[in-house]
Amino acid sequence: MSGGRVAGMYKPFAPPWHRLWPALWWLAVIAVVVLSLVPTPQMDLPRDSDKVQHVLAYAVLAAAAVQVFRSGRALLVAAIGLVSMGVLLEFVQGAATTYRMADPADALANALGVALGLSTALSPWRDALLRWSGGRG
Repeated sequence: MSGGRVAGMYKPFAPPWHRLWPALWWLAVIAVVVLSLVPTPQMDLPRDSDKVQHVLAYAVLAAAAVQVFRSGRALLVAAIGLVSMGVLLEFVQGAATTYRMADPADALANALGVALGLSTALSPWRDALLRWSGGRG
């Protein structure tokens, strides 16, 4: 994939934001992957309260994707990637760790979060980051 095609996936941010915003989004994705695979601290939480964490984490990633990726195909690919990542991480938690377990309800919560975050594309704030950072939108 050429550099122009990759750059064309992102909104037209002005320098230095054109590299910073996508990099921060990818860093957030990596953080969710890492946090999904490391042992969690033992805390007394209400039953299934982790579902709220799943919804929020994926909603933030998807809402940030709305800010960073162009509408259309690029945003659709990002959304499908996030849902796929959520499902894959559940499989990995169950198969590759002894301290985490796979939970289909977590994957569903992740997908719900992606849908909620994507809904920001329908709002007037869908280009807030682009406007704020002096983009060519």
